[in-house]
Amino acid sequence: MSKEVRLGVSPESRRRWALILGASSGFGAAACRALARNGFDIVGVHLDRRATLPNAEKVVQDIEQAGRLALFFNVNAADPERRAEVILACKRQSADAPGASGIGVLLHSLAFGSLKPYFAEDRETAIKTADMAMTLDVMANSLVYWTQDLFAAGLLRKGAKIFGMTSAGGHRVWPTYGAVSAAKAALESHVRQIAFELAPHGISANAIRAGVTDTPAARKIPGSDRMFEHATAYNPGGRLTTPEDVAEVLVSLSRCDSVWLTGNVIGVDGGEDLTG
Repeated sequence: MSKEVRLGVSPESRRRWALILGASSGFGAAACRALARNGFDIVGVHLDRRATLPNAEKVVQDIEQAGRLALFFNVNAADPERRAEVILACKRQSADAPGASGIGVLLHSLAFGSLKPYFAEDRETAIKTADMAMTLDVMANSLVYWTQDLFAAGLLRKGAKIFGMTSAGGHRVWPTYGAVSAAKAALESHVRQIAFELAPHGISANAIRAGVTDTPAARKIPGSDRMFEHATAYNPGGRLTTPEDVAEVLVSLSRCDSVWLTGNVIGVDGGEDLTG
């Protein structure tokens, strides 16, 4: 069963909800904090064992300090049953709060995939069908399933904004990054299709292409230190992108009433992709 953490605020403030997939670290955690500071209550989905669970608990504390409500679930976001649990809880919460507007912001920031090479001297260490399928399912296809179920539940309404986290890795190569690169490219394609099909309903969808960022997920990439050094050297701004850089843009886009910005890949990288 999921672990749910609830923090109370007055009913009047329960009007703007953001659902963050991958809420306990990196881009997701920064988005939780920034959106909470700007008036959003947060539904957070994360997957942490005992060693990293304090990260999620700290995010919840920061949301509380911002005076917002936190509804967090420590579950596998790619599990259909757990997804149904979270959406049911969101629907109940919305029903309990008069004037609630459903999920105003959905951020897909799941970073869990295979980092195996396609070819290796020992064939057993090369990527396999299950590795590729898992990576695409978690990091790309799950956005479609979450969006479908939220829409069917009536939680994505006119004015809602959907964001998927992508990277330059979707159109570049790096050793062992092949499956993740494929997932990022697929995610961008999914975002375009979602934007197209939900436009008549007044719902927008965009991918946010972050620059190279020092996050726990990025540090799992073999050779990440070299990747960080290269990005710093070639970024016109002379530094890496931070999760807070991305969160600031996310807040700006989320607070905008217009849904006419849709179907795009929005670069938040200080110009890194121009030169790297």
